[in-house]
Amino acid sequence: MEHFDVVIVGAGLSGIGAAYHLKTEAPQKNYVILEGRGAIGGTWDLFRYPGIRSDSDMFTLGYNFKPWTEAKAIADGPSIRKYVRETAAENGIDKNIRFNHMVKRAAWDSATARWTVEAETGGQTARFTCNFLFMCSGYYAYSGGHDPEFAGRESFKGRIVHPQKWPEDLDYAGKKVVVIGSGATAVTVVPEMAKTAAHVTMLQRSPTYMVSRPAEDKSANWLRAKLPAMLAYQLIRWRNVLFGMYFFNKSRKSPQQVKQYLINMLKPELPEGYDIGTHFTPSYNPWDQRLCLVPDSDFFQAIKSGKASVATDHIESFTPTGIKLKSGKELDADIVVTATGLKLELLGGLQVTVDGQPRNLSKSMSYKGMMYSDVPNLASCFGYTNASWTLKCDLTCEYVTRLLNYMDRKGTPIATPKSDPSVEEAPWLDFSSGYVQRALEILPKQGTKKPWKLYQNYALDLVTLRFGKVDDGTLTFSKPHAAAPANTNQSAIAAE
Repeated sequence: MEHFDVVIVGAGLSGIGAAYHLKTEAPQKNYVILEGRGAIGGTWDLFRYPGIRSDSDMFTLGYNFKPWTEAKAIADGPSIRKYVRETAAENGIDKNIRFNHMVKRAAWDSATARWTVEAETGGQTARFTCNFLFMCSGYYAYSGGHDPEFAGRESFKGRIVHPQKWPEDLDYAGKKVVVIGSGATAVTVVPEMAKTAAHVTMLQRSPTYMVSRPAEDKSANWLRAKLPAMLAYQLIRWRNVLFGMYFFNKSRKSPQQVKQYLINMLKPELPEGYDIGTHFTPSYNPWDQRLCLVPDSDFFQAIKSGKASVATDHIESFTPTGIKLKSGKELDADIVVTATGLKLELLGGLQVTVDGQPRNLSKSMSYKGMMYSDVPNLASCFGYTNASWTLKCDLTCEYVTRLLNYMDRKGTPIATPKSDPSVEEAPWLDFSSGYVQRALEILPKQGTKKPWKLYQNYALDLVTLRFGKVDDGTLTFSKPHAAAPANTNQSAIAAE
């Protein structure tokens, strides 16, 4: 059984970033990355649907240590995948990846201060031990997305595909396509498919806020031409971070004003007389769900050209030739794309035991958005819901290296966030999106005060995680010790 100081799970954007921070800020630690699939890239390697792109600008979705140098700030999937792979190759990280190792279980032993990690590979179980386990496996199930059952689905004579499992042989040229959903995936797929399809209809139950912006950031490209790459990158990054924070706070304080502003921005994007009230006016406030980014107005241009349209209605049933709506209208389709969202999964479905007792992490409280109450030496990367994923992940990785270095200096190899019964529980994510609401039961809780509270605020997190005390009175440090006798009642509760 191989032993490492740190086992990182996942070779996507987060995992490669974690390895870089370990290599540069805690170089005394050796590590391995266990990746369930056969390639680097995570989300950006898994998803292959037409037009896949980021819904955040690459100056904030990119790593803080590696400038984004492509012309487009809103980048396509292959460009992001290339960026992640370049980072791994340039820093020798790719040599430390074990591909096709799907991590399933992790068991902590207090007597040895080690995790035993089990991964399935080639029909066998590979075991590793480590002092610290860093989960960078994302937040959704790679096995498949949310794919609801629709009445009459089996009667449909055409083809039904989910964006998470896009078939390479799908030919939609000259075909009638219905895309179910109104999130970032639907808004991406519709204009791309409309280039060659006969017609594409986006079928939504309710509208989503959409914001158009150029794919290329002209001011950013000008700055990059005038200044050293890293200086220009950091200036643009902070400009975008601060504007994002301002807009989010404005949305919280003056939701109706921001709502009207967003709706008014759409009027010149759509044909004159278009029914914006029905198709583009959400019932919720801005940033109760993520805004959909529309680079270069491509979605709206597809509507203007007549190649795409929007239907706002509910599905009654599939028919042999399409979809019947509750309004009585029928949509003809040769292909139906179910862009119905992700299926959230905490830590890739990892089964966790601590000193022989199973731990249901959905019953735990999240410490600083990355560790779990009463679970030693385990951290996870989870990005922002109201900003770029990588902003929080970079800070998380920095904090983990600070923590590891502090433990070394103090000679205390175990760090455990101790639960505080006086802290009230709150949902981990305050977001009304369907994929979040469907998963609340499997997610941990957050607290009502720090260090258990999630602020979704980059500037505040930067101060706390980069400069705040590691030994904050909540995170306890100890040396290896024999586990206390299990309390049967508590064990039963933990396993529920």
